[in-house]
Formats: sequence, structure tokens, C-alpha cells
Amino acid sequence: MAKEITMPALSPSMTEGVLAKWHKKVGDTIKPGEVIAEVETDKATMDLEAFDKGTLLAIAAPEGAKVAVNGRIAVIGEPGEKVEAVSAPAPTKPTAAAVPVTTTVSSSVPVSAPAPAPVASASGRVKASPLAKKIAAEKGVDLARLAGSGPGGRIVRQDVEGASGGGARSAASLFGGKPIAQDSTKPVSQMRAAIARRLVESKTTAPHFYVEREADAAPLGRLRTSANEALELAKANLRLTVTDFVLKATVEALRRVPSVNSSWEGNAIRQHGAIHLAFAVALPDGLITPVIRNAHAKDLRTIAREAKELGAKAKAGKLQPEEYTGGTFTVSNLGMVGVERFAAILNPPQAAILAVGAAVKKPVLASNGAVIPGERMSLTVSVDHRVVDGLVAGQFLKDLVELLENPGVLLL
Repeated sequence: MAKEITMPALSPSMTEGVLAKWHKKVGDTIKPGEVIAEVETDKATMDLEAFDKGTLLAIAAPEGAKVAVNGRIAVIGEPGEKVEAVSAPAPTKPTAAAVPVTTTVSSSVPVSAPAPAPVASASGRVKASPLAKKIAAEKGVDLARLAGSGPGGRIVRQDVEGASGGGARSAASLFGGKPIAQDSTKPVSQMRAAIARRLVESKTTAPHFYVEREADAAPLGRLRTSANEALELAKANLRLTVTDFVLKATVEALRRVPSVNSSWEGNAIRQHGAIHLAFAVALPDGLITPVIRNAHAKDLRTIAREAKELGAKAKAGKLQPEEYTGGTFTVSNLGMVGVERFAAILNPPQAAILAVGAAVKKPVLASNGAVIPGERMSLTVSVDHRVVDGLVAGQFLKDLVELLENPGVLLL
């Protein structure tokens, strides 16, 4: 007997999905647990697995189609079995003007040169391998400018590495008076739409306030250098970043001021007994916050390893829902791109989020009144005033600064 395959809810906030790619065609045999398609959700592009065995009799959702959760996407059954006419939702296809031709100036492509036309999927997304996306994000290469050499025009690693090379640009290429990009529009992705909804909800319903302090970053820099030298000698295959130390320090500060590790639930305030630490990871079309579960029970090296693994999976679009939901506190660090200070928007229903700026060398006033060279890092906590008051937020930052200025305790 024929059975419907419907759009599953692949994330807690998902209301619809885009059928990004079919791995099967009508007439193919399907086995339980076999990946039959890829679905773009509001968080990531995820594999869609079959629950039943049979033959794919009809496809109701072509590539690029948006389908509501529980909406029909295909029908399976016995070979040759008759099925009723399947009406397919119209796929979302970008117009010629909707495909972005250029968005940024690439170091290997002069402004005056015509940009290669990227190959886009039916959903309007540029087709690229997960590794190509990761390398492009690290090197600041705009995938929309590249022509793919992989199967079906997909952008692969070699394409990105070739685009990220090249030498210095001439003054004419930088200041030649040409437009930096063509006017264009593109459909809002599932992820971008979800981010927009949640940020509007956060800013319009949660009364934000902000508390900021500077920490002396020099002790942390010295300890990090010596710790990485020791890890290299031990062949530990791990390098500690500033973010790793900040994540661990945040956990210990939350242990000291547990009321910050709370959530607003309308008629109640939930103080969490465990610290599930989320951290922001930038993606080409937005950001996502992977979660280190039970971070209060993990040492610095474990937190560092998990952060790197989760970050890599996030950039490859391979996070599972349990890996990016349920966070109780979030850390966002823009220091690696030179941002000195900023304030982040709350990630509801969490009561607080920490924004971390770059460590900046500047003159500072010593305890004896002398002006000496120093290094400072800005820390700003955004707080939901319904849950946390100013004095509590200030105490949390005080403890966080103390931990970062005495980072040896984070190794214990």
C-alpha cells in the first residue's frame, strides 16, 4: 500500500523546509535509514532519511520547493502500484536579477573584470561543498563570485583556494570608480528568516540592558602562549584559543553567580542546574549557536576540543538539533576580526549573552600612577532585566574579569 513521505520537523523552530536536493528519482528502491534527500531548515541543511522501504512512486516536492512541516513531499509503495495524481508545490526559483553576481571585491578579481557566473541551486543558494564553504569563510572569499569546477558546477576546494591567492591589487583595481557590486535581490533563506524573527522577538519583548568592563588581557596571552608550547611538545594535537579560555572562564563565573544562568518563561524564571554553554559561529547566510552540554563538568581542554568540533560541524551544515538547542547562556566573540567592543542581542529565552572584543594594546594607568603599556579586552554582557538586575550582572562581570586576569585557575 502506498505511503506518503512528509516534511519532518528537523529543528524545534522549523515550520517549513526547502527541498534542497533529491538523492533518489522515481522508480528507485528505498531502504529504511537511507538518505533520500537534503532539506534546508532554519538552522542547517540536513539529510532526510527514509523510515519505510519501498519504491519511490512519485515526487510531490521538486528541488527548490518550500513545504510546510507534515506536508507531502513524495509517495512510496510497491513497484507499479498506482497512486493518485500528485500536485507539486511550485519551486522557489530566483529570477536572473535575483542571482547575486558580485558582492565584494576579491583579491584575485579586479573590479573592472567581469565576475564569473556562479551555479545556483533551484532554491537560489550557490552550490558549494562543505569544505569549500569552510575555506571561503576562513579566507573571506565570496562564493557568489566563483564558477565551480565540480560535478554539476558545484564549487569545490580548488576553486576557493585559487580565488584566495593572487598578489597585491593595483590602485586602479581598488579605486577605479566601478560599482563594487551589481544591484541584486535574492530570496530570504530559511536560516535568515528564522534569525530575523527571533531577533525582532528578542529586541521587542526582552528589556535589554548592558554592563561593560575591561579585563587585563596580558596574563591570558602569556599563559596561552606557554600552554600551547606545552601542548605542542606533548603532541596533543590541540591549540588553545582566546575563545577557549573565555568559554571556560564564563562557565566558572556562572558557577559563582548562578542566577545569571537562567531563562524567562513568562510566569516563571527558571534557574538552570547545569550550564549548557552556547557560542556563536558565523555562517555564510547568518549564524548559529552550537551548545557545549554540561560545560560545568568539563575542563579547559575538553571545552576547547568540543568547541572546535562543533564549530567545524556548524560551518559544514552538519549540526544535529540536539547540538544547537537547549543552551542556557551564550558567548559571542568578534575579537578575531578586530572588533574592540560591541553589545549582542539576547538569545531568548536565555537571560544573558556575553560579547567579547579584541585584546587591544593601549597605555594604562598603573597602581602607582604611572602610565605604562598595557593590553585590554572589552567584555559586555547583555541582560534581560526581567530576570537579572544590574548588581547581579555587575558581580558576574567582576568574577569573569578576575578569572581572566588570573587564568591559571582555569587550568585546574
